[in-house]
Amino acid sequence: MQHNFGAHEIVEAHEVIGSTIDGINTFELLRRHVSDPQLSEIMDRQLNFAEKEYNDIVSFLSNRHGISSDTYHTRKTSSINYGLRNPSPVSPHETAGRLTDRDVASIMLSVNKCSASRKMTAALECADAQLRRLMMQGAMSCAEKAYEMFTYMNQKGMYQVPTMQDRTQTNFINTFQPVGTSGTMGIMRTAGTFENQGFIS
Repeated sequence: MQHNFGAHEIVEAHEVIGSTIDGINTFELLRRHVSDPQLSEIMDRQLNFAEKEYNDIVSFLSNRHGISSDTYHTRKTSSINYGLRNPSPVSPHETAGRLTDRDVASIMLSVNKCSASRKMTAALECADAQLRRLMMQGAMSCAEKAYEMFTYMNQKGMYQVPTMQDRTQTNFINTFQPVGTSGTMGIMRTAGTFENQGFIS
């Protein structure tokens, strides 16, 4: 007997599958532009995972099989470099030519970010618990792949992380205070903190 799904979750799953195909096709097109062996290895690993994930979703929707417990895990990375170090200017290419490794990595990052958002949105609309879990797992995997791309770009100087002055950062973070143990009194104290900081007039 065929399992019934809600109309909304079928539409969402259709969107996820379509965007997954687009992502796989995009990665395949980018292959010939990669020159860095490290980036090539990351692309192959992410592409293989995306193809397996695609097959799992299609199989589950068709015959209730294909649920995988696998979540993508990034390889161990070094610490993040913070601060701007004379970043190179970036602009669109004026002519159609070969993409740089920076271009490829940035596109891969964007694809994974969009896919993570798409799958989490689908998970929030799922009535079927197993399909919901599959979508949430996919969103987490895409978030991991996006972070892998960010760390690669950061180590190569392609994605630099600007920082605030120490005093500004401390003041910004300390705007928020823990909630007290007396229920709404904690909220009132927090509101008072905002007033003192000039955030609430």
